[in-house]
Amino acid sequence: MGKKKLKIADNRPWYHQGLRFECQACGRCCGGEPGYIWATHEELARIAETVGMHVLDFCQMYVAEYEEGFSLREMDNGDCCMLQGGKCRVYGVRPMQCRTWPFWPSNLSSPRAWQEAKQRCPGMDRGRLWSLAEIERRKNMVLV
Repeated sequence: MGKKKLKIADNRPWYHQGLRFECQACGRCCGGEPGYIWATHEELARIAETVGMHVLDFCQMYVAEYEEGFSLREMDNGDCCMLQGGKCRVYGVRPMQCRTWPFWPSNLSSPRAWQEAKQRCPGMDRGRLWSLAEIERRKNMVLV
């Protein structure tokens, strides 16, 4: 009598072996399609300080308030208001949403979603290999 092989369900995410990403400083993730650039009060205060503005003046000029929270405004072309000459003016204090790119739940939902995001981000599948633990930590920092 032959032995049957027991199939064990693999519940690991499709990216369990890690993913490569290294920012190419192209600015593409900071513009294009309309969306939201969510930021906390603390993040907005740090950004305002970085650009040399009082936080209330900064918020009046660069922030939109929604039921869900605060978002940096976008320019008419869809670029983030902090993008200048293709570079982020506040890179060192950018919001968590920006810091966690491309490891957003929406991009990690399937290999296809990752490939679609990769169409506009040349840093995806390049550079250093991020471990599953690192990816999960970033993914769980912000819900996008």
